[in-house]
Amino acid sequence: MSNFNPSRRRFITGAVVAGVSVYLAPLYSRAYAALFEEKILLAPNWDAEKKRIRFRIDGRSKVMGHKVFARDIRAVDMPHWPQKQAHAFIIRTTKADRLFTGVDLSLLGNDLQPDRLVTAEDLARDGLAFPAFYGDDMLLPSGKTPAYLGQAVAILIYHDFARFRFAKDKIKFKEGVVKYGAETGVLERDPWGTFRFVRVGGATSQDDDQFSSLKDMPIFPVAMKKHLPVWPEGREGGKLDEEGMHFAATIADELKSPPEDWLVLSRRYTTQSIDTAALEPDNANGWFDEATQTLHLVVPTQSPQEVADELPRMLAKRTQPVKQLILHPCYTVGYGSKDHYNFPYYGAVAAMYGDGHPVRLANDRYEQFQTSIKRHAFDMDYTIGVNKSTGMMQSFYGAMIANGGGRSNFTPSVAMVGATAAQSIYYFPKSDLSAVGIASRAIDAGSARGYGTLQSMAATEMMVDEIAAELKLDPIEFRMRNALKSGMKNTQGAIPAGAIRVDEVLAKAAKHEIWIDRAKRKAEFESKNPGKLYGVGFGCVQKDFGTGAETSFARVEFSEDGQITLHHSGAEMGTGMSTSQSVLCAQWLGKPADQSHFSVTDWSTLPIVTSGDPYIMSQEEQDKLAANPAWSPSYCSPSSASNSAFYFSHSTREAARLVFEHGLWPAATAIWSTGIGGGQAAPLVVRIEDARWVEGGLTCAGMEILSFERLAKKAYELGLLTGAVVHVFNRWQWAEADFTIANQSRRLPVDGLSVRTGKGEFATINREHVYYPPTQRNNASVTYYSAVGTLVEVAVGRADGKVEVLNHHSIMECGNLIVPELVSGQLQGGLAMGIGHALHEYLPLYEDGPGDGTWNFNRYHLPRAADVAVWQQTGDIMPALSETDPPKGMAEVVMIPVVAALVNAIADATGHRFRDLPVRAENIREVLP
Repeated sequence: MSNFNPSRRRFITGAVVAGVSVYLAPLYSRAYAALFEEKILLAPNWDAEKKRIRFRIDGRSKVMGHKVFARDIRAVDMPHWPQKQAHAFIIRTTKADRLFTGVDLSLLGNDLQPDRLVTAEDLARDGLAFPAFYGDDMLLPSGKTPAYLGQAVAILIYHDFARFRFAKDKIKFKEGVVKYGAETGVLERDPWGTFRFVRVGGATSQDDDQFSSLKDMPIFPVAMKKHLPVWPEGREGGKLDEEGMHFAATIADELKSPPEDWLVLSRRYTTQSIDTAALEPDNANGWFDEATQTLHLVVPTQSPQEVADELPRMLAKRTQPVKQLILHPCYTVGYGSKDHYNFPYYGAVAAMYGDGHPVRLANDRYEQFQTSIKRHAFDMDYTIGVNKSTGMMQSFYGAMIANGGGRSNFTPSVAMVGATAAQSIYYFPKSDLSAVGIASRAIDAGSARGYGTLQSMAATEMMVDEIAAELKLDPIEFRMRNALKSGMKNTQGAIPAGAIRVDEVLAKAAKHEIWIDRAKRKAEFESKNPGKLYGVGFGCVQKDFGTGAETSFARVEFSEDGQITLHHSGAEMGTGMSTSQSVLCAQWLGKPADQSHFSVTDWSTLPIVTSGDPYIMSQEEQDKLAANPAWSPSYCSPSSASNSAFYFSHSTREAARLVFEHGLWPAATAIWSTGIGGGQAAPLVVRIEDARWVEGGLTCAGMEILSFERLAKKAYELGLLTGAVVHVFNRWQWAEADFTIANQSRRLPVDGLSVRTGKGEFATINREHVYYPPTQRNNASVTYYSAVGTLVEVAVGRADGKVEVLNHHSIMECGNLIVPELVSGQLQGGLAMGIGHALHEYLPLYEDGPGDGTWNFNRYHLPRAADVAVWQQTGDIMPALSETDPPKGMAEVVMIPVVAALVNAIADATGHRFRDLPVRAENIREVLP
């Protein structure tokens, strides 16, 4: 086995980070290469006439069992690694109220002792620690109280599988392996993040706000007292935050002493902690080559750019710094669970202590429950004031507590997003919404699908149903009266992007037979099923997508023989984005990418630098930094926040558009104009806006159809543009910049551009001026929404309280669909997750929860086919307003309305309104007569 030599194999150089050379490399197993390196859209997969793909890129590999995850990789799959695989596992605490004093491995006897035991003392000696994002104590030092249940204290490494397996089984679930000392009580810490958004609008939504986050500012605590926020003192005409608190006080006073014609309802709602239950448990496989000081690491991640950036910084602090990092990022199924999660760093540390052996660290399901990112448990107090005579909502007060667990992770932004989403589909003239993301001894909570909005919007929808009942109004009619309409402001004072179509969704739901015939269906069902109660419920939400600092790279190019290649920074995590991004090329190039590559981190063809924090930088700082034509507020986004359909598509589309406009179109006009008197084009008016891709190639205004291959050959012959790389940035609107292309100045919705002409190399075109969204735009918090409404029929057992989901129908508004089948799959999967959240899934937060290491699917109820109306369910996709509508992010919103719809349906069936999730059979039995 020879040492690794990057020149001998096709490796992609990423960068030098903190003095560490970073390489991103494909794996070398044959199955992986077939799936990820040779990701070719063969002609039979593209229907040129219907302009749609027949099956997803990885369809064949999925159905044939060839799809490869990082978990499948062993040392023997890596030809340049040592072929003997070592294995490791982690010992974790199960108590968080007393001192940790060490580990006792006497149960293992002499034969099963680890070949290497790694503790906090080793890490401290060798200078290894988490990146700052993940906090302190990667391994807990002896003499400290654990910050949370399940905190890692030691890594045990075995050079052979048999001893590893026996040792792990020997000490699993055993008391006494982790030693504890004096009781200290649990650690008390300040919240991970706290936010408050106050808005007092004008006479109408179109009038200027008196105060709002966008116009003025969000409000932050001035101090912490007993780990709770202390807000600024309210003062009319004072500083902005003081003025905001003054308006918050006026809202509170009005809700306490409302006008006579108001109905004021106050309710408390709670949602549970759940497991993200990823198909692939967390894992990593790494080898540290001491001879070359190179760390090789195979890891599944939604955010390969984050790992490629942070891991070198971590390794650079080692006493003997690592010189090279070879990172093998793999596709995965994450839905938040593998976005900025800490397992890759544990995998790296295990490899560093492998004594020359590749070390595989892979959770079993017990360990996955004990350690994987959880959905935040929320505790919400809501008060809503409604004008009884008009049925119009007037004021909304919401105070939320999100349990972030032992490490911060994304808790600050989850809390913020939960608060800004609470209004859901409604317009409120006045609102005061706050959220606190607390630190606790629970397992870390992070970017689980729904990202705080499932919790806050489900509660809003339950409350809206109850208010409608109090007002004796049809629940959908009440929603229609209060629906946010196009041009209205959200609770941050920002106007959402484009047309808001929730009123259309509501109108379709109101006419559906499940809703219209609900009384008749109830009578018929209960007469035929005397042991069951029938109920219908409805929920409708619109969810934001994106983070407010969305960035991506895309590179689109074609070869002289007409093969299209796409490179994209986005990572596939099960959403099908690898298929949709390839298909997007067809809009401008007439066919999908023939080859496509994702999780790409080598963008040397378009060098972009970044500095500062895009969320908190001042306008002055942004203006100064933007003078550098290679600077952007952010470098690259992970696959998260439902960002592939809209944000990732933007970079792909813009790169393909440039290739068409400056490469294929002039090639076409050159061919059509060939010949005496201006050729076939001269007698007709040929404009680029009339160009159309049809079966066989490109035509325009009656021109001869030109095949892509013929166009490509001509473009190379004339030295036209044959490839484009773009970088894009979005802060609730797209950054734009001026570029000179082919001696023409153009303003493009990108902030970085590189192009290739003919057979040449890519060359960066420096922007002449850039127009970044103002930093004040951060205060908008959200402007992009997609909406879904869901009707549900349930039967509730009179004796056992069991809920049976009989049927559900969803209505979705998400712009133009790139691949309709993928949207349908997202909807069906999201509904199953929502049903699980509403009725089944539950994890105790603390000592009796998964932190004790004894939880598995035998104790945790994931929804199965029997729990979902798998054969009855239906769905409608609202047609786009026109063919120019962009696709919208919808991977999260599809799971949310069914949660409230189910709770509302149970209320319709039983007459009791539940406000705590999940609603399980034992909860229902307690209220049935």
